[in-house]
Amino acid sequence: MDERVTRAAGLIRTVLDFPKPGVKFRDITPLLSDVQAFRGVIDVMAEHAPAGLDAVCGVESRGFIFGTPLALRLGVGFVPIRKPGKLPGTVVEESFDLEYGSTTLAMHIDALQAGDRVLVVDDLLATGGTLQASKRLVERLGASVAQMQVVLELAGLPGRTLLDAAGVNDLYSLIRVDE
Repeated sequence: MDERVTRAAGLIRTVLDFPKPGVKFRDITPLLSDVQAFRGVIDVMAEHAPAGLDAVCGVESRGFIFGTPLALRLGVGFVPIRKPGKLPGTVVEESFDLEYGSTTLAMHIDALQAGDRVLVVDDLLATGGTLQASKRLVERLGASVAQMQVVLELAGLPGRTLLDAAGVNDLYSLIRVDE
């Protein structure tokens, strides 16, 4: 395994019973505070990104942390995918279920152009609902998802299966752990 990935994986800690009993929360803050590990994560993600991208879309909020420097590294713009009520302009929205609730995501209707190829970035893949909704938002704007990337995939949960069924052809997970 790449030493940059090994270093990053060793910094992610598991917090039991957060935000509710029975949930294992994966805390990335130790990774973010280690500049070499954080830089290594961005470098590895950039190395696995497809060529010919028009934008990186990051999912609120931790997808912003990784998506913004990745967009800079790739030389493309960054597009935020946000929670409802956080964007000032006209938006498209998608609602979906989470592990422990439901929510909605939104994008500005002019954030992408028809035919754009985008990379969607988030910190975690668990059940897949967030990334599936993100894909639908991108496609509603006439763009296509060239790839999805996550820092951490909980391999014991159905996220990858859901995304495969939704037509996600290229999913890169930096770190995969059993739930």
